[in-house]
This record gives sequence, C-alpha cells and structure tokens, in this order.
Amino acid sequence: MEDQRVQTCDVYRTDPDLPHRFNNPDCFHGYSQKNCHPLYRTSNQTYGSKRPTVHDIQTQFKGTSRQFSESMLRSGMYRDHGFNTSVERSKVMVSTATQKKRSDIHYLFCYGNQSNKQDENK
Repeated sequence: MEDQRVQTCDVYRTDPDLPHRFNNPDCFHGYSQKNCHPLYRTSNQTYGSKRPTVHDIQTQFKGTSRQFSESMLRSGMYRDHGFNTSVERSKVMVSTATQKKRSDIHYLFCYGNQSNKQDENK
C-alpha cells in the first residue's frame, strides 16, 4: 500500500496564503540518519535528524517587511567620520622603566643571594 501524502491543511486549519513548503512537509529534504556513537550523540542531533511531520509545521506564516533592510543596503552602514581624540594604551607594551624594574627584581631573585655568599666566602 502506497503512503498517502498528508497536507497540513487536511489536519489543521491553515492560512490561505500559507507557503507551499509549510502545507506539504514531504518537500523537506536533507534529513539523514548518520550513524554516530551514541555516547557522543546530542539531543539536537536526535531532534534534527527527523523530518518534520504535519504536526510539527506551523499553520500560520506572517512575513516581515524588508523596508529597513532595503534602505540600509542602498545607503550603506553608518560610519562616524569624526576625529578620534582618545588615547589608546596598548595592553601589550610596558614602559621601559617597568621592564627595567622587572629585570632587576628577577636578577635579584635568581642571583642576589649568590653574590652575598661569594662575599662571605672570601
């Protein structure tokens, strides 16, 4: 016995201007059953691997106006052409005085006690 294709309008009350893809859930393609290890399978993979049924598809479609997007495409995004008067400090660069202090502290930490021991041995 051949499967009969059930449309959304046969089961639910739908809008008259509902797009074809929502009225016929059989037109959705690309859902596959990839075999992966069950330990690594997520719930999204399980849900997304199943094709939509008549009960999953929406019965209303309210399209939005593209008026704002079309005007932005024609004119381009806003760009501030004013002067940049702020001073940006690099988080990577450190002043030479700070670098000198760090190297002195490091040297004293590593070799400071050895110089005192050499003076005592003499």
